[in-house]
Amino acid sequence: MAVKIEMQGVVVSDRMQKSVVVAVKRRVQHGVYGKIQKRTTKLMAHNENDDAKMGDLVAISESKPMSRRKRWSVTRVIERAPKV
Repeated sequence: MAVKIEMQGVVVSDRMQKSVVVAVKRRVQHGVYGKIQKRTTKLMAHNENDDAKMGDLVAISESKPMSRRKRWSVTRVIERAPKV
């Protein structure tokens, strides 16, 4: 069995039921010039108990496809967003 990838990201939207949008940041090197660039990927993740809220740092892992765009699931909330 293949190893499932786990990534960390910040929840940018929690308006859906049992789903969140997570922004994952990564650093890549430009192919020609070699400069390090920051890239952001937004992924939809399954949030079964609605425990992840906007601004939280969460860990997501690969899962079976649940809809057209949702192929990740929230495994745990690493850090809660500060209350305002």
